[in-house]
Amino acid sequence: MQHAQRWITTIILAPLILWILIKGTPVLLAALVFTVAACAIREYLRIIFSQKDGPVSLAIKIISYITCLFLVAGAGTGSWQFMFLVLALNFIFLSVFVLFRFASHTHVFDIIARQVLGIVYIPLSLSFLVFLRNAPDGVFWVLWLLIVCFINDTGAFYTGSYLGKHKLSPHISPNKTIEGSLGGIAAAMIAGVVGIVIFFGRVDLALVMLPCSFFIAVAGQIGDLFESALKRASGIKDSGRILPGHGGMLDRIDGLLLAIPVLYGYLMVAA
Repeated sequence: MQHAQRWITTIILAPLILWILIKGTPVLLAALVFTVAACAIREYLRIIFSQKDGPVSLAIKIISYITCLFLVAGAGTGSWQFMFLVLALNFIFLSVFVLFRFASHTHVFDIIARQVLGIVYIPLSLSFLVFLRNAPDGVFWVLWLLIVCFINDTGAFYTGSYLGKHKLSPHISPNKTIEGSLGGIAAAMIAGVVGIVIFFGRVDLALVMLPCSFFIAVAGQIGDLFESALKRASGIKDSGRILPGHGGMLDRIDGLLLAIPVLYGYLMVAA
């Protein structure tokens, strides 16, 4: 049933997301990215501030949502300076609030570190997607990235299901295997080459981007394990229930969060 729900959710949401990526205005794309970032940061805060710490402070939530909004807005305008200012203001306002609200808390600096990690981990990473989309041939690069990440996940799942014998990280994610990981990486690299040839018609570019496909696949799997480690540390199975069959928003984009900066950095250096 969960497998069927996963595919139904994908079939329903994929056309809308693709339409926004291909035909949507920059404002519409920014709205989509902000929505995803806000949902993911909400789930992250619920995970990282576990029950033993009590409910997440409303002020921390508000500061985080506002930071998400302005980071995405800064990416939409292409202003790195504004984004750095937003990150600095997030740290300042959070520090002032926490130091006054939790002055006697023994883990006051841990509270600050958790929120700052979430901001870098989620909205800052997603902001690179806006930069990619607004770059030359940005639509194709974003679609290529999504395809490589999807094939990586799918290849790892099915290879691990049929051939998996050796555990990849049993203490973090017992179901993942080394065979599945290698199968996902191989499938992602093949998809990367085919995708470049289809989108750009250039074999030379496909060869240049072949290492990038590898790095994206590895980054995606690390991102998946990282989120699993967060949930395991807090005793949570799914980050949320917003996407039937997939769990939470963070469950769906965990690998993408690390893959986006990898592609952006690679394009800046090699392509």
